[in-house]
Amino acid sequence: MASQHRKPRSAGSRVAGIRTPALATAALTSVALLSQTANAAPSDDGKPSLEEVEKKVDDLYRQAESATEKYNAAKEKTTKQRKRVDTLLDDVAQRTQKLNEAREELGSFAAAQYRTGASAPDTATFLLADSPQDYFDQTQLMSRLTDRQKGAVDDYFTEQSATMRKRQEATESLATLTDTQGDLKTAKATVQKKLGDARELLSQLTAQEKARLAAIEKQKQEEAARKAAELARQQAAEQAAQQQSADTTGTAGSSTSTTDSSYATKAEKALAFARAQIGKPYVWGATGPDSYDCSGLTQAAWKAAGVTLPRTTYDQVNAGTTVSLADAQPGDLVFFYDDISHVGLYIGNGMMIHAPKPGAYVREESIYYDGESAIHSVVRPA
Repeated sequence: MASQHRKPRSAGSRVAGIRTPALATAALTSVALLSQTANAAPSDDGKPSLEEVEKKVDDLYRQAESATEKYNAAKEKTTKQRKRVDTLLDDVAQRTQKLNEAREELGSFAAAQYRTGASAPDTATFLLADSPQDYFDQTQLMSRLTDRQKGAVDDYFTEQSATMRKRQEATESLATLTDTQGDLKTAKATVQKKLGDARELLSQLTAQEKARLAAIEKQKQEEAARKAAELARQQAAEQAAQQQSADTTGTAGSSTSTTDSSYATKAEKALAFARAQIGKPYVWGATGPDSYDCSGLTQAAWKAAGVTLPRTTYDQVNAGTTVSLADAQPGDLVFFYDDISHVGLYIGNGMMIHAPKPGAYVREESIYYDGESAIHSVVRPA
């Protein structure tokens, strides 16, 4: 299952501090803020408090996000396994045809012996033997076969052995395919159920509560934008200092400059692709061209730059070099949460392009959209 795809993160890869495992969803985080100013106690009619709704929905979306990556992994595995099964079945069909041709040739020898009454060993004995080895054990008969007959026997045994092996491989691969299809079905059902449960809980909010959520969401976006601007200033200052140091000491290496230039060229292509997808809907499990999930978007963007990324966030986080947030460059992948269940494409100045969640669209947004503590790591994929 996709849980095998999750890669342990090395010490020190966390960008910022200890963080809660809350899923980044703007509306849901706003519910938590709203609960600070609203009555959090359950109402007399038994309805859950906003605090309870926030916690439950947050958990559901988080589970759905993880299940989506499990679905992506199972889908990829199923596709590969299906191709392997098809290849094996084609091979078995071809080898079976060769085996039949070899058997027909041996049959022609038996017919000729019958017509001529030749004293050569009866080829029919071979065709009726319990096993090829039974016939081979009769060495005194083999010594009397003609060269052509020996060749036909060898061909038959070779094809029979190869066909049996391939049939066994095909049987085993079919069993594996059945398992992966089961994993795929389970992951799909899990995502659908979690998202459905989350929507049901959110539908219980009143119009007044939803309006207050919108106001709080706006405040949250403003704070995220402020943090992004702060990071942009820090990065600009650090780059200026590095450039000044290089100009003073003359230590700037040509190889480093060449590497940066090569990466920037690829990143520019990846970003151009990602920008062209802005406004397209998030659909879990989607890889384009009309819709994307988070890892589907980053995979497609870097593919446009000639770089192949794995399908899931669990694997993409290991498909490059980890860099610090302060050193993040346009094109880098920014991963979120302890379970590495979300990813966006850094565009500079503390901003990224990502496919956020169900019901949302591909958009530019601050990497602090769920707070600094949500950032897991930054990876340079090429």
